[in-house]
Amino acid sequence: MGKPKSLRIVPVILSGGSGTRLWPLSHSMQPKQFINLMGETSLFQETLERLRHIPDVTDPVVVCNEDHRFVVTEQMQEIGIHHGTIITEPVARNTAPAIAVAATYLESDGESEQSLMLVLPTDHLIHDIREFVSAVNVARNAENSGRLVLFGIRPDRPSTGYGYIKVVGRHANMDAIPVERFVEKPNRSAAESYLLADNYFWNSGMFLISSKVCLNELDQLSPTLRVQARNALDHAEKNSDFIRLESDRYAQCENISFDSAVVEHSDRVSMVPMEAGWSDIGSWSSLWDVGKKDEAGNVLYGNVCLENVKNSYVHSENNQVIVIGVDELVIAEAHNGLLVTSKNYDQDISRIVAQLQESQRFEAQRHGKEFRKWGYFVCLDRSHRFQVKRITVKHGESTSLQKHRYRSEHWVVVSGIAEVTCGDETFTLLENESTFIPADEKHRLRNIGQMPLEVIEVQFGSYLGEDDIQRF
Repeated sequence: MGKPKSLRIVPVILSGGSGTRLWPLSHSMQPKQFINLMGETSLFQETLERLRHIPDVTDPVVVCNEDHRFVVTEQMQEIGIHHGTIITEPVARNTAPAIAVAATYLESDGESEQSLMLVLPTDHLIHDIREFVSAVNVARNAENSGRLVLFGIRPDRPSTGYGYIKVVGRHANMDAIPVERFVEKPNRSAAESYLLADNYFWNSGMFLISSKVCLNELDQLSPTLRVQARNALDHAEKNSDFIRLESDRYAQCENISFDSAVVEHSDRVSMVPMEAGWSDIGSWSSLWDVGKKDEAGNVLYGNVCLENVKNSYVHSENNQVIVIGVDELVIAEAHNGLLVTSKNYDQDISRIVAQLQESQRFEAQRHGKEFRKWGYFVCLDRSHRFQVKRITVKHGESTSLQKHRYRSEHWVVVSGIAEVTCGDETFTLLENESTFIPADEKHRLRNIGQMPLEVIEVQFGSYLGEDDIQRF
């Protein structure tokens, strides 16, 4: 027999996330994967950049939250990726529905026979790209026999925050190994025993599987989910930019992980060890773990001044932060809040942010840049009856023709050339010129210059929510 044909790899990028564990820096509109936490690029962009080193890789299929579709597009373009498929989820439904939709999309596109899906979350750090690529190539060879191949991380501490994979026997090489069982987030004593054994690995959440095998496993192990995912995709709104899943049908999908729905019940599962310097950025303390530390064990970011501080993580987005005489803390300052916590309690942040969300507090929902197809805006200040934004419109782009019922707007051009539509009038504004948009008046902002258009917008009214908008 000849050597099995090497199938191409389709990256399936899972970019969900609620943005709660790294509050106040992350939030629901900009979760951690879109933030530059460790350098000049975001975790999402680093995930995409790693793909350039893999042979026979295609344009990515990205599954993301509906609200994040423009930041996904922007960040892909920033690193030179102008092609790919972006599938948007109207509601969060965990990884099983997202993967089922991606595999069904490849089937509908006629690619399921020729494609291996490399499923990658976007909140991981991987330091050794060469070892990552090597592990993917080992998994590619193992998948030729129709396996579902996980990537396992050899534990270096008794973590109780990860799921574990137990493989058959003891293995020192990098071959694909049959999986014996899974353990979900063990207690401390169990985790310590796994650390001493040679056959327990952390489950990284990354895996390789042919889209055909994936669909067959879904048919056998989760047939209802398979049908629901197909229905949501069949009735999706599709255009040149996005595939927007049908809301009601996608909401019927079970909220379940792919591990629980398929992996833990399949008899096709193997694991490849990955020695690539992997880290799951799931908390502020994990950022301290992987960060560059000073002589006192502190990791610092931004405008920070310390005295007699040890083993702490201090992050400032805007203001001067001064810290004196403390140890083992996380201090994070951003536009919408300040966090101070012991590193031992940073896993409780999600619970506190959930309370803010239940109270509909603005601080839990938004801060920083919010991307749109035409550019982005930044909220600079907000009170009960006013809000100040800095709006940036890209060259040749315009906002939609729209009006607001409850607020008026004042626009001041700070750079660029604006074409303004207000009611029946259309006119040009240059730098340091302004106009007033009354409530309930149709209006549009267009960039007709060669450079980005920047406008300061002051909103005033009884309601300032983003849903007070009627588009034409």
